[in-house]
Parts: sequence; structure tokens; C-alpha cells
Amino acid sequence: MSVVFLIIIGAAAGLIATRVMRIEADLPTTIAIGVAGAVIGGLVLRTLIAVMGLLAGLVGAILGAILLIYFWQRLRQK
Repeated sequence: MSVVFLIIIGAAAGLIATRVMRIEADLPTTIAIGVAGAVIGGLVLRTLIAVMGLLAGLVGAILGAILLIYFWQRLRQK
């Protein structure tokens, strides 16, 4: 089922991409462009999500450490 879904989505993506880029291509080429674009786009998107996830974790850790230091300093002043 996923292969059929990939071909359908690839055909739609290829059709849209060939129209946006104003190139003429036959149906098999359009489908191939769309499927290859879906694979490349999926890999790029997964990589970006992984990198952004790591950066979000780093930012969260820094903010957590800053908050902990702030409360620790407030407790030491009393």
C-alpha cells in the first residue's frame, strides 16, 4: 500500500513541480521526478527535524541550568 501511495503522491508532486518549473515531461518522467523528489525531500526533512530537535534540547538544557542557578543563588542569600 505504501508503494502505491508513494507513486500517487509522487505523480502529484511531479505534476506540480513540472508546472511550477515550466518544463514539459511525459507521464513516466513526471512520476519519476515526483517520487525521487519525495525521497530527497523526506531525507532532508528528517535531517532538519533531527538537528532542530538536538538544538531544542540544548536550548532547554541551558534554560533549565540558568533557572537552577537563579534559584540556588536566591536560596543562598537567605
